Amino acid sequence: MTATDAMRQGGAGVENPAQLLAEVETLGGRLSMVRDRIGRVIFGQRDVVDLTLITLLAGGHVLLIGVPGLAKTKLVETLGIVLGLDDKRVQCTPDLMPADILGSEVLEEDETGRRSFRFIPGPVFCQLLMADEINRASPRTQSALLQAMQERRVSVAGHYHPLPQPFHVLATQNPLEQEGTYPLPEAQLDRFLMQVDVTYPDHDAERRMLVATTGIEDEAAVAVLNPTDLMAAQRLVRRIPVGESVVEGILDLVRSGRPETSELEEVRTHVAWGPGPRASQALMLAARARAVLDGRLSPSLDDVLALAKPVLKHRMALNFAARADGITLDDVIDRLCAPLR
Repeated sequence: MTATDAMRQGGAGVENPAQLLAEVETLGGRLSMVRDRIGRVIFGQRDVVDLTLITLLAGGHVLLIGVPGLAKTKLVETLGIVLGLDDKRVQCTPDLMPADILGSEVLEEDETGRRSFRFIPGPVFCQLLMADEINRASPRTQSALLQAMQERRVSVAGHYHPLPQPFHVLATQNPLEQEGTYPLPEAQLDRFLMQVDVTYPDHDAERRMLVATTGIEDEAAVAVLNPTDLMAAQRLVRRIPVGESVVEGILDLVRSGRPETSELEEVRTHVAWGPGPRASQALMLAARARAVLDGRLSPSLDDVLALAKPVLKHRMALNFAARADGITLDDVIDRLCAPLR
């Protein structure tokens, strides 16, 4: 598909294709530098880094799931430096209260004896918030974070306080240890643009990590972008044209995952509930962001297929019959993707 065809099919005919392509290629070059700088600190997690960058370019939040020691915390710290974002970290525990994240009002008295309340912002007032082991926070605290993720503002003592822009949450979760945890409700899971599974590095990457991190000096991350650059990139992602075949592919993929309307027997038999419209929106934005990350003007069905599992996995649930038959969500999503291959 040519740039002009993509513009026409995407309904963005007012854009100058040549100018837009030049902007995309320029941004793609800068993002290549971002990848390179992150890769000097984070070893063997290229797919995880790319999916996280796609999420940030799409303006969303990401849930990182993996066992301890896979550099999830280091990734967030490195992203904050390379993207020039103000980052903060919250260690979630069962006794963590909403005020510990959002902030609270304190009563102060001035020199004249007049008393007034002053709001002291919590760690959520940053541009990149890491919620470590988010499923250890109580439902009350999780719900407070949900408002921040959805509305980009928090409510304290009846007053709204806007969060800095851009604002992104990168949450981590340990899939093994479930003692003393509170599973995330479906409403909060749906607010994460992607669920990224962090796996063990391969042999060569782990060898590089072993040598590089046990010497006298570690490679330090350096800034490549700043918050203004990131927000400009997010606006550019939304201007990217999308062909009609990709739009229909996203709709068919998401709608076929709902047991009430799906024509697939596997879905009607094994899926308890399927992805909602927010999944379609997430897949559209993520596909656009993936194209920009690679310096391409328009996404293809390959982008949709590559992003299907991270976008859909946490937005679907299997029933007891599926678990009894050994069916996994990966199996179901592979079946949903089959018609698009």
